[in-house]
Amino acid sequence: MATEQHSQTLSFRVEGMHCASCVGRVERTLQAVPGVDQVSVNLATERASLDVNDAFDMAAAMSAVRDSGFKPAVTSAELHVSGMNCGSCVRRVETALLDVPGVQQASVNLASGVARVDFIDGLTSPEGLRDALQQAGYKSDASGEDSHETARRHRETEQEALRRSTLIAAALTAPIFVLEMGSHMIPGLHHWLMGQFSLMTLLLFQFVLGSAVQFGPGLRFYRTGGPALLRWAPDMNSLVMLGTTAAYGYSVIATFAPGLLPAGTVNVYYEPAAVIITLVLLGRYLEARSKGRTSAAIQRLLGLQARTARIEREGRTMDVAIEQVQVGDIVLVRPGEKVPVDGRIVDGSSFVDESMITGEAVPVAKGDGDSVVGGTINRTGSVRFEATGVGADTMLARIVAMVEQAQAAKLPIQGLVDRVTAWFVPAVMLASALTFLIWLAFGPAPALTFALVNAVAVLIIACPCAMGLATPTSIMVGTGKGAEMGILFRQGQALQSLRDARVVALDKTGTLTEGRPELTDLVTAGMERRSLLPLIAAVESRSEHPIAEAIVRAAEQDGLEVPTPTEFEAVAGMGVTARVAGHLVQVGAARFMTQIGVDIDRFATESDRFADAAKTPLYAAVDGEPAAILAVADPIKASAPGALAALHQLGLRVAMITGDNRRTAEAIARQLGIDTVIAEVMPEGKVDALRGLQGDGSTVFVGDGINDAPALAQADVGIAIGTGTDIAIESADLVLISGDLSNLPNAIALSRATMRNIRQNLFWAFAYNTTLIPVAAGVLYPAFGILLSPVLAAAAMGLSSVSVVTNALRLRRFTPPLTGTSRRADQRLAGSDHTTEQT
Repeated sequence: MATEQHSQTLSFRVEGMHCASCVGRVERTLQAVPGVDQVSVNLATERASLDVNDAFDMAAAMSAVRDSGFKPAVTSAELHVSGMNCGSCVRRVETALLDVPGVQQASVNLASGVARVDFIDGLTSPEGLRDALQQAGYKSDASGEDSHETARRHRETEQEALRRSTLIAAALTAPIFVLEMGSHMIPGLHHWLMGQFSLMTLLLFQFVLGSAVQFGPGLRFYRTGGPALLRWAPDMNSLVMLGTTAAYGYSVIATFAPGLLPAGTVNVYYEPAAVIITLVLLGRYLEARSKGRTSAAIQRLLGLQARTARIEREGRTMDVAIEQVQVGDIVLVRPGEKVPVDGRIVDGSSFVDESMITGEAVPVAKGDGDSVVGGTINRTGSVRFEATGVGADTMLARIVAMVEQAQAAKLPIQGLVDRVTAWFVPAVMLASALTFLIWLAFGPAPALTFALVNAVAVLIIACPCAMGLATPTSIMVGTGKGAEMGILFRQGQALQSLRDARVVALDKTGTLTEGRPELTDLVTAGMERRSLLPLIAAVESRSEHPIAEAIVRAAEQDGLEVPTPTEFEAVAGMGVTARVAGHLVQVGAARFMTQIGVDIDRFATESDRFADAAKTPLYAAVDGEPAAILAVADPIKASAPGALAALHQLGLRVAMITGDNRRTAEAIARQLGIDTVIAEVMPEGKVDALRGLQGDGSTVFVGDGINDAPALAQADVGIAIGTGTDIAIESADLVLISGDLSNLPNAIALSRATMRNIRQNLFWAFAYNTTLIPVAAGVLYPAFGILLSPVLAAAAMGLSSVSVVTNALRLRRFTPPLTGTSRRADQRLAGSDHTTEQT
């Protein structure tokens, strides 16, 4: 019998990737490692995500990445370990650390009690190392940058290195550029130079400066491009290396051994080689700066986290680093402070600003037993709460993880790019070789010079940077913008699938409605509401029925004191009766009123109206006389009317799938303008209903409950309400954190905007290469005498990458169809019908 294979997903950062061909090489290398089921590498985030099974060998994967010319990003952490007493303790600690997946090296100093660990960024963390030591019987405090801080520091280091290299290259290139271009453009300068210096002196000067650029700032292209070329897996570094080396090498021969070249072809090209390196470095520097801005959403989310926490431990209050807070600690938060971790209040009350989670700026009242979320702001009172979620288990950490997972995704549209770039660089090298041979055979004199210049131009202009960045940069910015709006893409593929949606199907209870009954109407027969409602609530206070709870809650919200009832009696399926403040009060359904002999015909009009509006009518009698008719209903969410109207404006058909009776469902559908109603279905029936809707096109399902999980999985895109159950959220592709339905059309509009942005990027990336490679090869020369200088090719290549990233950054200015103003208007409109009083 075959053994069951357990799968898991790993993610780590890879350094040294610059273009789509780099991505393809890393993917092919990792895919060949035993135990790897699927690989996805993202150029913008510089991360590799692997789905692996039990046969996976971590060391083999890391070795494969290094053998392909790249390296997994390694970071370090120091752990202060307590409980070590001897050399055997040191060995046990080192063994425990080395057993953690991703740890490359661990050394422990017994005297200082410090363990220094080098580990692969993404495969573990300081918290993971601390947990491993705890399981081995030792306590530790991990001090070290988390993976996000490491990635940020890496980006800044790379940016600074590129800036420095660019400045050095520019300083060395400028004199060569002035000598060459100045002599061509200013005859007087040429004559002066020739009068002051010999030709050989000027050539030697250019040789020295050109060599300094070629093997100084330009050495990075040899370090990466050379090994890639030797492995028959050339990348953009190989193209730059070949192009500039050809120009530089030709110039060296022309300087020191001109007799080896045919007559009329003795020219030097130190200037274009140096300028190309300078411009490529400048393009990479600008690209690095722009790419840093694409991760701004993650940085803003991380900035919400508190750095320290005030806790009660061992009978005293202390301030500790956020990493040292443990589950069960009692945490103190004063007014104006950030809530450091997730927890449940045990003492105190306050208003907490949860806008970072819900998107709503109105603070939420919190008291004993209420949960609080790390990163939110405590506005008014002081509270003590028990920590229930720390580290990676906090809601903020899970949100960051979901955003990162979506940003690392590879959309189906990326498959086209991968297929093209797999052959692109070798094809460019072949095109460059053919260009050289054709110009050498058929070009005008000096043919060798024309052949060299055009072949170099083809190599330089064809670097596939823009192709590799076109999709991932848009995904990063789009998903980051969604996170800021309270829209979490759990699966990056949902970005593309949501764009194609034709039908949006929604669950009713908890999705379109609040999910709990409320007293919506109270029509009295003479008594005032403030006098009658406490009597009715007093009787219902002894009942555990949800409708009874709704009536009691309405009285409390009105600030009314609910008396204590006596002689309470419940008649199953009918109603309840009790004595309250000297009155006999009876509350129940119509059949209960008939049984006790109370005439309710006077409320017939209201009863029909409530039934048509999907509200449950109840009646109240006081001292045997009809006193009132009440209506209880699960109210429609304030955001639902505007959200569904916006969906219609986006050209979508809206359906409702519910287990409720058809009359109730159709009443709600009439109020909200829903196109299709599928009612009275069991949970498994929702899946069948969705299959029927999918015949009309790509279908989105929105739900919140455990019974919605199968339908969320069946839909082309499953969207969970963040206030729903964990099971529903885990089954979904996308989560609306706050439960505000306004974000449903916003998510679809964001998906369309992101996919439009990706198509723009891909168009310009492909159009750039398909158009300019022939121009660089010289196809316009016979008819128009136009050639593309390698210098201009380098400038165009750098600008293409920068333009793609800049275009992706425009998504940061995305304006949702339903803004905060629209939502507040919806709430005012919906709130105006909540309670009706008639005397």
